[in-house]
Amino acid sequence: MPQAKAPLSGQVVLITGAASGIGAATALEVLAQGGLPVLVDCDAEPLAQMAQRCGPGTLQLVADVTSLAAMEDAVAHTLAHHGRIDAVFANAGVAAFGPLAHVDPQAWKRCVEVNVFGVFNTVRAALPAVVQARGYVLINASVSSFAHPPVMSAYAASKSAVEAMGNSWRIELAAHGVDVGVVHAGWVRTPLVTEGALHPGFVRLRATMPGPLNAETSAEDAARAIVRGMAQRRSRIFIGRWLRLLFALRSLLHLPFAERELRRAAPEIEAIYLEGLEAEGALASSFGPRERERTLARERHSP
Repeated sequence: MPQAKAPLSGQVVLITGAASGIGAATALEVLAQGGLPVLVDCDAEPLAQMAQRCGPGTLQLVADVTSLAAMEDAVAHTLAHHGRIDAVFANAGVAAFGPLAHVDPQAWKRCVEVNVFGVFNTVRAALPAVVQARGYVLINASVSSFAHPPVMSAYAASKSAVEAMGNSWRIELAAHGVDVGVVHAGWVRTPLVTEGALHPGFVRLRATMPGPLNAETSAEDAARAIVRGMAQRRSRIFIGRWLRLLFALRSLLHLPFAERELRRAAPEIEAIYLEGLEAEGALASSFGPRERERTLARERHSP
């Protein structure tokens, strides 16, 4: 019996945020399904470690998605190395945490820059090659694109924008033979979620959510769903079985009855945040450890 062809056999898939979390797990799953992952991330050391896990010859590119020029360079290197891009997964993202009155403004802005402009820059840079391949664009919108938690306004706003961009691009690019998918993931065990658990206010926020809405998925299971959707060129990929229903009921999520528990918890979450603000400062309270270090590194190297 002839062996079945791997779903992504020979396809070149450019992935941002590929050094950890969903991006890293997706890179390994792309590889397992016959594809050639191209790893893009702003953190050089973990990116190099991830490239080693993917095997010899894996292309790794250090780039900040908030720079269009950097993403154009990453695409140029990919084309020089592989000659094509069949799919792009704009996955890189960060989260800012804090009430409107107290969150660090630069942290709020950075969240939007990475999550919105980073997606734009990634897709814009890769688009000519993806059009030529009549390929696939996938962007990570999260459940926060339609369920908007308090003290995470930058993240919710940015992910809502990402979903809107995907919906618009899906219509635009259909005539060019390009399909566009949007990932809606719930709680996935990634560094972003792990770092969030270090903040008592984030822990209190999650405590407002009933069991099914608080369930976690492993990055590996998320990656399997993502790559399966990629191979099938789906328009939406849900990570968490309950999310499809929640998506269908999204118009109800911000009616008073649905917000009741969050409204009760919001003053306590704000009080917890203010304790951290006094003890650790605005930046530490607004960002997790990795993005805090990136911010400090940018400040050290800025003229």
